[in-house]
Amino acid sequence: MATNRTFTMIKPDAVRNGHIGAILDKICAAGFKIVAMKYTKLSAEKAGEFYAVHKERPFYGELVEFMSSGPIVAAVLEKDNAVADFRKLIGATNPAEAAEGTIRALYATSIGENAVHGADSDENAAIEGSFHFAGTEMFA
Repeated sequence: MATNRTFTMIKPDAVRNGHIGAILDKICAAGFKIVAMKYTKLSAEKAGEFYAVHKERPFYGELVEFMSSGPIVAAVLEKDNAVADFRKLIGATNPAEAAEGTIRALYATSIGENAVHGADSDENAAIEGSFHFAGTEMFA
């Protein structure tokens, strides 16, 4: 059964390029409620932990380096069908293939620097949200 929460990060490229406000505006306009949010910076160690699922992939080192290169905005979002609806809102990983009007089509510069992370399943959304936030930091 689908849950009503998902997890996202506005990545260092979008933060550096001044897109935090515009991305948050699109998220809210799409009907998501922000139940937890923080502006933070991942250490290389924490980025490595977060993306451990990709440890054997050839892009892992580059991903960890990128995600620890500057501040991010981490957030837990709430909406019916949150994971699927957010994946649709952000668009394809490759911004060249992302549908018009999606966050990645608007703000991503490449596959590697694609502006936002979005949880890919209800299970991962819960794991990822708990990685960044204690239960006392999430508000309904």
